[in-house]
Amino acid sequence: MQKSATYKIYAHALLLTLALLLVYFFLNHHYDGSIWQSMQQSKSALTGEYCELDNTAHFFRQSMNTYSNLGYFFLGCIVVLVAFMTEKLSSINQKHTTTISNDIFFLGCCLIYLSIGSSFFHASLTWIGQRIDMNGTYSICITLTGISYYRLLKKENPSPRFKRLFVGALFCMVLIFIQLHLLISSLFLLPFLILLIITGTVINYLRNKNKFKIQLAILSLLLAAGAFILRTLDVQKIACDPTSLYQGHSLWHFFTGMSAFLLYWFYRSEKV
Repeated sequence: MQKSATYKIYAHALLLTLALLLVYFFLNHHYDGSIWQSMQQSKSALTGEYCELDNTAHFFRQSMNTYSNLGYFFLGCIVVLVAFMTEKLSSINQKHTTTISNDIFFLGCCLIYLSIGSSFFHASLTWIGQRIDMNGTYSICITLTGISYYRLLKKENPSPRFKRLFVGALFCMVLIFIQLHLLISSLFLLPFLILLIITGTVINYLRNKNKFKIQLAILSLLLAAGAFILRTLDVQKIACDPTSLYQGHSLWHFFTGMSAFLLYWFYRSEKV
């Protein structure tokens, strides 16, 4: 992809993110926390799970933890726009349009979904918000798992129908996890999915070392590890200042988003 097209994609993603920031700012300064009072509170709200102050008077009960989700939105927009651009270039360079970007497009949608879901949760600290937030997190893990194993199992030149069915299967798995994560703790589900992602990525690299940029996968793993450290410190209230602009959980959003984004580029940069 040409550099000019890449810059255009990043510029458009930034403009969309700034527009959403203005929407968030408007909501936070024109409404108050009374809108959430009739909704069931999450366990996080009842136990004070995160370091940031729970300001029940504000529309965004945790402002920094809410605004930081814009990072997911920015990265998701980039992935979606890249998928559209890939589709456009494919239709120009070939006699018919292919659908090679389906799985990548779905990952971008999941990042945007997580951005909105996690923003809703930290703004409201409600039970339903927490469910959507967790499902958004699982959607990223499910999609990255699917992308890694798809490349291990795919046949030569899979048909557009096969690719659509594959993405449909990922979507169904995300829906299944809405109920599944109520039955199985995230302490087991999340590490299991991450282990699947790491295993699939390692096998892909070992099978085709000359096709991948391993630096991207390593950096993705380091950011994921850093994210879990930051989240643990935040939950344990270590170096915690509830009213500070710095919040460990906000950085968790940034680190996990970048980890997923770099792993996306690891597969995106695969040499044909």
